[in-house]
Amino acid sequence: MKKDHSKKPKENSESNTVRAKKHLGQHFLKDEAIAEKIGDTLTLKGYENVLEIGPGMGVLTKYLIQKNIEVIAMDLDTESIVYLEKNFLNKNLQIVEADFLKHDLSQLFRTEQFAITGNFPYNISTQIVFKVLEWKEQIPEFTGMFQKEVAQRICEKEGSKTYGILSVLAQAFYEAEYLFTVPPSVFNPPPKVESGVLRLKRKANFAIPCDEKMLYKVVKTAFQQRRKTLRNSLKSFNLSDKIKEDAIFGQRPEQLSVSQFIALTQKLENDAISTDR
Repeated sequence: MKKDHSKKPKENSESNTVRAKKHLGQHFLKDEAIAEKIGDTLTLKGYENVLEIGPGMGVLTKYLIQKNIEVIAMDLDTESIVYLEKNFLNKNLQIVEADFLKHDLSQLFRTEQFAITGNFPYNISTQIVFKVLEWKEQIPEFTGMFQKEVAQRICEKEGSKTYGILSVLAQAFYEAEYLFTVPPSVFNPPPKVESGVLRLKRKANFAIPCDEKMLYKVVKTAFQQRRKTLRNSLKSFNLSDKIKEDAIFGQRPEQLSVSQFIALTQKLENDAISTDR
């Protein structure tokens, strides 16, 4: 398949290893069994295309291309690109040198559905989730490895101190499941913390009955002052006296389920309409 490059590799193409770069947050997985286990987190239901973010030296890539699906391995590290091109020639694999956070995903699989997986750099993992949410119409499934605390937070339910913005927004559109924990010893170099693997499966009906941008604004505003009741943390929404009497405004954000946040957003939308009249 055609390989996409924004620039020619500068590194020595004869090199048979890749240096882990601290500024890219690279920790290369070296345990084959765990790599295969991460590959198996993909259900392959409703799609035949997979984007792997940050393939590094291809320890996960090799298991993905065995599944007889179309795989794009995307990395912004030129040295990784050179290594993959030398070691992973396969008709099912396309190697793309690009920054996932800046790349136009519509150019990858066109209008087709695709899943995303990978061993994600800790320093951009939350940004990756937010971009997945932007492209949810095309992404029915998202799996991969995060810092353990981040993976747990994404999957957390209401009532927990770690339940927050990522939890609500991810679970508004996806079913979130924490799958397993990975120790630092299976990486080179080993990180200082444990890692966690999760799976997000898009809900059958992922359209929400409120304005999406409004939901994001409500959730982010509420959790910015998570110790306050919603009556106080959402003051910037110019709440009417009538809506302030609603019992939901006496609660703190971590007490609300995802469905309650959606209902809250609807209440605020209706309140804004009635206030403008």
